[in-house]
Amino acid sequence: MSVLCGQGVLDDSMLHDIRVERTRDRGHGDFATNVAMKLAKPANLPPRTLAEKLVAAVPDSEEVEKVEIAGPGFINFYLARSAYLNLVDQIREQGRAYGKSDAGEGRTILLEFVSTNPTGPLHVGHGRGAAYGDTLARVLSAAGFRTCSEYYLNDAGRQMDILTLSVWLRYLELCGETVDFPSNGYQGGYVREMAAGLRATRTDACCGDISGLFRGLPEEPERHLDALISRCKALLGEEYAAVFDWTLDSMVRDIRRDLEEFGVTFQQWFSERSLFANGDIERSIRTLEENGYIYEQDGAKWFRATDFGDEKDRVVVRANGVHTYFASDIAYHYNKAERGFDQIINIFGSDHHGYIRRIYASFEALGNAPERLKFLTVQFAVLYRNQEKISMSTRSGDFVTLRELREEVGNDAARFFYVMRKADQHMDFDIELAKSQSSDNPVYYIQYAHARISSVFRQLEEKGMPTLENATADYDLLTEPQEMGLLQSLSRFPEVVELAADNCEPHQIAYYLRDLANAFHVYYNAHPFLSSEEEVRLARLGLIDATRIVLANGLDILGVQAPARM
Repeated sequence: MSVLCGQGVLDDSMLHDIRVERTRDRGHGDFATNVAMKLAKPANLPPRTLAEKLVAAVPDSEEVEKVEIAGPGFINFYLARSAYLNLVDQIREQGRAYGKSDAGEGRTILLEFVSTNPTGPLHVGHGRGAAYGDTLARVLSAAGFRTCSEYYLNDAGRQMDILTLSVWLRYLELCGETVDFPSNGYQGGYVREMAAGLRATRTDACCGDISGLFRGLPEEPERHLDALISRCKALLGEEYAAVFDWTLDSMVRDIRRDLEEFGVTFQQWFSERSLFANGDIERSIRTLEENGYIYEQDGAKWFRATDFGDEKDRVVVRANGVHTYFASDIAYHYNKAERGFDQIINIFGSDHHGYIRRIYASFEALGNAPERLKFLTVQFAVLYRNQEKISMSTRSGDFVTLRELREEVGNDAARFFYVMRKADQHMDFDIELAKSQSSDNPVYYIQYAHARISSVFRQLEEKGMPTLENATADYDLLTEPQEMGLLQSLSRFPEVVELAADNCEPHQIAYYLRDLANAFHVYYNAHPFLSSEEEVRLARLGLIDATRIVLANGLDILGVQAPARM
C-alpha cells in the first residue's frame, strides 16, 4: 500500500473499513479482501483497475502461491502449502504461547461480573455469569489486554438487612424462642445453617425479652418486614452491627469459596460500604450538582437522567436524607472512572437490563466519555433434568446451587456448557447431556481428542519408537486431505482468539474447539500413526502434537482441563 501511496494512487487517510477475511470456499483462495472495492471511489478508479494495481504491488512471498482478482474487485490470496506445513513447528515451538497476541496493545480493562447480592449461595443462574465473565477475562488477556476482574459487594442495602434478620430469627429458634418467621424473609436450609454457625460463634445475640417483637406489625408484607428489621436493630442495639457483619462475612466466604473452586478468581472485591466511608457518594453527587444535572423537588435530590435519553429523572437522595441504590451506582462508576482504566465493562444479568440506561446517563453526566463504559448482558441458564425444568427462587430457598451442579456434572462440563452459547441468548442447561460420555457432549468430545493424542505418545514411548525429540520430521509427507484440513484449522486459532476478544464472545472458542476436535477424530479414524512408515509417522506425530497444544491452549482459555487420560 505504501508503494501505491508513493505513486500517488492512494492516500493513507483513505484506508478505513478494510477487511481481510478467510474465504468460506477454498476454491476462492484462503483469504479475500474488499480493499479495492472500498477505495475505488476515493482513488477515482474502477474497482477492478484498482485491484490490478494493488495486486501488481504485492511483494513476492514464498508463503503466497498466487493472488487473483474475482468478481467486481475482490482480491483473493492463495497460500502456498509450505505456509501451512511450517505451522507445525511454529506451534510446537511456541507451545502455550500459541494463540496469544498483543492485539490489545496493553490497554487496560476493568471487568465487573457476578456481583450478586451476598444474601444466599450462588445458584446455577449465577454460574453462567461467573463462567462467562472469567472466560472473557482470559480471552482478553490472551489477546493482549491487561484485565482486572472485580466483584461488587452490595453490602450496604436492605437485602442484607433482610438476610441478617432472617438468620437472627432462626438463631432465636435455636435458643428455644417461638418465632413468627416472615413469609418474605430468606428461606432455605442455608439460613438455618448460618444461624447454627452464629450460635456456635456467639452466645450474646438472644437479647433477652422478645415478647413484643411480633406484636402490632403492619399486615402489608414489605412494611411488615421493614418493621421487623427496625425492631431487630432496636433490640440488638450495638450488637446488631456484629450480627450483620458475621452474616455478611459468612456469606461472602461461601460465595468466594464456590467461585474459587469453580476456577473463578477476582483481583478486587469492592465493598459498597466503602463508597460511603471514602466519600465517593458525596463527591459524585457534588460533581453532578456542579455540572448542572441535580435539582431539588419535594425535598429530594433528582438526577436529570432524561437529559441523556433515560425515560425519567431519578432520585439520588430521598427527602429523609437517605441515599438511593442508584446513588451507590453513580458513586461506584465515579470510582471506576477515577481509577483510569481505558475500558470499563459491566456484565449484568438480563434482569438488570433496566439499570443500564440510567448508569450510562450518570457516567456521561460526570464528565466521562460514554464509550469508556460498556455493558454486556447474560441470560440466566434454565436447568433441565430428564427434560423437566427446575424452578428456582433465592428468597424462598428453592434453587439448585452452583456447588450442587458442579458436584454432579463437574467443573469442566459446567464451565464449557455455560460459555458455549452467546451470553445474551437463552440457555437450557441439560444435566444429563453434560454428564454423558459421548460425542453429543461437546466438552467430552474435545477432551477425548486431547486424551487420544496423549495416548498415541504413550504408546510410542512404550514401543520404544523414535520420537520427535530425537528425529527430524519431514512435513512435506503430509499429503492427505484430512491433514491439510487439520492444518487449516490450526492456523485459525490466533484469529479466533482475537475475534472472541474483539466481540466479547468466548463461545467462538468453544465452537472452534469442537470443529478442531472433529477434524482430529476424522483424521485419527482414517489413518494410522504408529503403524505407518517411520518418515510418515514422524510427520503425523508432529501434526497431532501441534493439535494437542492448540486443544490444550483453547481449553485453558475456557478454564477447562485438558486431560491426558479419560
